[in-house]
Amino acid sequence: MGATKAIDQQITDRLANLNASQKKVILTVVKGFAQEEENWWNEVEDAAQDSIAKGIKEADQGKVTPHKEVMKRFKRWASK
Repeated sequence: MGATKAIDQQITDRLANLNASQKKVILTVVKGFAQEEENWWNEVEDAAQDSIAKGIKEADQGKVTPHKEVMKRFKRWASK
């Protein structure tokens, strides 16, 4: 079982033991986390959002440089 799945199961198990008032508090906290994430992205400049989207698209298309290759290049650059 993956770590996230295990956490999901623990949350589900504990929610069953909470009363309605406690569940409302938990929901408020979860919504707050989700809103923070949305707000963070909206504060990123459009150019940066475009660059990130481009990078994700290229990675999805397999247009990536393996980590090992990047480290070789960096090692050569750092030794100059």
